[in-house]
Amino acid sequence: MNVHPLHVVLPVKNSLHSAVQTIEALMNSTIEGFSLTVYDDYSDRETADELDRLAQLHGFSVVHLSDVTTHPSPNYRLVLQMAQAHALSQGAHLIIVESDVVVKRDTLRELYRHAGSLGNPGLIAAVTVDDADVINYPYLYASRMKTGVVATRKRLSFCCTLLTNTFLAAYDFSLLDPAKSWYDVFISHKATEIGFQNYLVTSSRVVHRPHSSRPWKLLKYTHPVKYYWRKYFRGLDKI
Repeated sequence: MNVHPLHVVLPVKNSLHSAVQTIEALMNSTIEGFSLTVYDDYSDRETADELDRLAQLHGFSVVHLSDVTTHPSPNYRLVLQMAQAHALSQGAHLIIVESDVVVKRDTLRELYRHAGSLGNPGLIAAVTVDDADVINYPYLYASRMKTGVVATRKRLSFCCTLLTNTFLAAYDFSLLDPAKSWYDVFISHKATEIGFQNYLVTSSRVVHRPHSSRPWKLLKYTHPVKYYWRKYFRGLDKI
């Protein structure tokens, strides 16, 4: 039986419209008693002010990373470290939701339920779909998987993913490589490396509109040469 509290984190970098949609969907969740922290990663003033307003309205917390660090965005490593510390201090499971994802009313409840029923879970992720309910990036590999809960050694994304409290206690995020920008691939493989089982819930579907907060990354699909020039010669998007 699951006895852990639940903490949800939402990293935000501008893209105000999509971030507001994500927040409203989270606030409409059927699960009760979860806490939400929004990490504002050097967004513009309009976005930062609106996040503060929504926090007052809905009762969640906002951390403006400009008050915490002078390191330029992206600060995903710092977000993960702060979220891990908070979850461990509360004995909580942690769900990471990206600001280009819209959860359904029962998404958080279903991920939480699976955390208490599956065998030795490390990470449990909801599959992503487009607006037509077709599985999309980054889970295209899941298109042929059965509907339900699938144990997998493939990499999971942090689009909408639960990290169990047991896993959080087993791997210290201060060890994450500061030279990288993103850590979902590394952490999902690390979980299986140290003995946990990861799961993809193909029956729990969240709408993903990729890279709303960093639209230049869409070049990967439209102009890949431009994307990889930025990636390698400007040192961006290090995975």
